[in-house]
Amino acid sequence: MQTDAPDAVSIHGDAPGIAAAALQAGLRIADDGAVIVVTTIMAVEDAADEARQRRQALVAIVGADDADAAIEAGATHVVSANADPAEVARTLRLAVRHVRRLRDLPSPARRRGESEVVPAWVTAARPVALALIALTRFDVVNAAYGRARGDRLLESVLARLRSVVGPGAQVERLDGAEVLIAWPDPAGASDDAIEQALAEPFDIDRTAILLGSRVAVLPVVQGDVADTLRHLRLRIEEPSASPLTGSVLVEQLAIDVHRAIENGEIGVLFQPQVVIATGAISGVEALARWAHPTRGEIGAELLFAAAERADVALPLSEHVQAAAIAAAAAWPESLARLRLSINVTAADLARSDFAPRLLAQVDASGFARGRLTVEITESGLIAELNSAARLLSHLRGAGCHVAIDDFGTGYSSLAYLKALPLDYLKIDRSLTVDIAGSDRDRVVVRGVIAMARSLGLETIAEGVEDARQRDLLAAEGCTLYQGYLCAPPLTGAALVDLVEGR
Repeated sequence: MQTDAPDAVSIHGDAPGIAAAALQAGLRIADDGAVIVVTTIMAVEDAADEARQRRQALVAIVGADDADAAIEAGATHVVSANADPAEVARTLRLAVRHVRRLRDLPSPARRRGESEVVPAWVTAARPVALALIALTRFDVVNAAYGRARGDRLLESVLARLRSVVGPGAQVERLDGAEVLIAWPDPAGASDDAIEQALAEPFDIDRTAILLGSRVAVLPVVQGDVADTLRHLRLRIEEPSASPLTGSVLVEQLAIDVHRAIENGEIGVLFQPQVVIATGAISGVEALARWAHPTRGEIGAELLFAAAERADVALPLSEHVQAAAIAAAAAWPESLARLRLSINVTAADLARSDFAPRLLAQVDASGFARGRLTVEITESGLIAELNSAARLLSHLRGAGCHVAIDDFGTGYSSLAYLKALPLDYLKIDRSLTVDIAGSDRDRVVVRGVIAMARSLGLETIAEGVEDARQRDLLAAEGCTLYQGYLCAPPLTGAALVDLVEGR
């Protein structure tokens, strides 16, 4: 048995003293943690007989007080089996304690209907503003840390929100992981204050827990609270957030990444890009690396997954881009001809000022625009291709180059080729890794290279680890490669040694 109140318990076996010899029992605590539902199959003569047997069995296991409390909390049937009575009793007591604790959390919507969450002055058609908050990571936090900490986290969320919305506002928890705030004065409503309050980690039992949130604020027009709530819900349910990964490791790292950017733990390494025909290193791709204090080195894929969960993917992207450009600007003369490739996400391209901001950063560093390539990760969906095309055209017009990264793995490969101004196409490692052993893979790669050539694009093959892969790619017309055949991602000093030693 776990120490926190369980989500589900299934006990099978004989149950002497109850008419049915075979029981199939389960216990579930509902999403808001306030209702205990126990189901069982049992032979009884009537409803009164069932109720009597239920209470008698509970009294025998946990005593009269806890039995009555469990029934009052919502227990409809008995959890009973040929198991250790002490374990069964402890399970029920945990469930009862869980419900009693959650009764202290304000959730009138759960018991009286959503409209009663709003203060009485709203029903009198007085001006008011409402905010609906969806805690986007609460379910995964529950899974990672347990319901007991989840309950205390909810209490802390409500307390923190009350500290920023002012004494005239009312903060209520709705079912699940939603919170409703009502203001008596619409002028006092601020989604910025709410988002800032929830952006900092919560200290629960000496564990830092970071929540994500989606916030919507609207005025109530003519006292129509129900209509306002509907519009609020539509706003927070827009598909703007990334899907949950379900990874406890990612959740734990999401807590740390918030501070890692500020503490300088996240830096960049450089992996060479090689001209196949000559063997010369012509450029490098900057790859993020996190020197985690306890987990060691963490690569870009896991790092950005954690950043997405912590809602800091955009600041992380900006940090990595700035670090790469600053490092390249300080390269010695021996690296003066190398191109630098930096990764650009769909979130970057969603910002209308991205191109001028990046160019200003490059110019301030002293790095030549003509040596910079921006690589668009093809695993992320670009929502507005026309807008992205304008931004990338701005960069190309300023002298930069554009590449599509991880080609063949994402959402809209061909659409990107058609819509975006490109110079390079990077063939994903999943297509090149078995090119020497699979005729099918070789045909696919041949087609990609031919298509790129027809569009006037150079091709860069990723994940090249041996000479045979390189030679087959050369035979198909690929111009550059990147991979461990040349070198793994390197520090700046190691890159200098490699280039000067060739």
